[in-house]
Amino acid sequence: MVVILLFMVVLAGFAGWWLLRQGLTAKPWLEVGVVGEVEWTGPAPRPIAKIGLAAFLVVAGSLFALLVSAYFMRRGMSDWRPLPMPPVLWFSTGLLALSSIALQTSVVAARRGELDGVRSGLLATGVSALAFLAGQLLAWRELGAAGYFTAANPAGAFFYLVTAIHGLHLLGGLVALCRTTVRAFAVPMGSAPANWGRLQLSVELCATYWHFLLLVWLVLFALLMRWTDDLIEICRALLT
Repeated sequence: MVVILLFMVVLAGFAGWWLLRQGLTAKPWLEVGVVGEVEWTGPAPRPIAKIGLAAFLVVAGSLFALLVSAYFMRRGMSDWRPLPMPPVLWFSTGLLALSSIALQTSVVAARRGELDGVRSGLLATGVSALAFLAGQLLAWRELGAAGYFTAANPAGAFFYLVTAIHGLHLLGGLVALCRTTVRAFAVPMGSAPANWGRLQLSVELCATYWHFLLLVWLVLFALLMRWTDDLIEICRALLT
């Protein structure tokens, strides 16, 4: 339960920080003054797409939180046998982190009006994300070759379930990333950055989603590597 609470706190903190940056907590109806004379100095209103993404992240975060809760309830039973984690998971985790960093460089480049930087960051993100998915499939193949199937061990079923659900979310993000990449290459070289409104919005939405997927995967990776077991023991020792 401690890890679940920590995950929910981190998720809520991430959502709150992101909402504050988007200016969604502003209350313009509290401004006092004559209509037409009040100068708005708060954050500019944000597109509805960002609000929709925030709602989706809350739902997706709740789904992963339920998976984490199910993991802790199921692992306490006698038939639970931990799996040997394939070393390729370390490599794939690094690839996902690199894809998130590359996408953040695209956000910075879009704000600076550097079209080449936007394009290269988007391409690097797509390649590293596909490599991450390939690493996950290699991990599946390695465990399957060792005889760890879904029906043989509840721990194996959990591994396949969480990696599959996370992979499906990443595939959905790749669809949006492909659309954003096409949009970036459709922008003529030398065009004014002021005309990049839709492109910059798309890049920022993709980056937010990618950072969320990275955060979720780091939590799942810690579970799969059984690092949380040590954390729970430390918390129990402190509480007693």
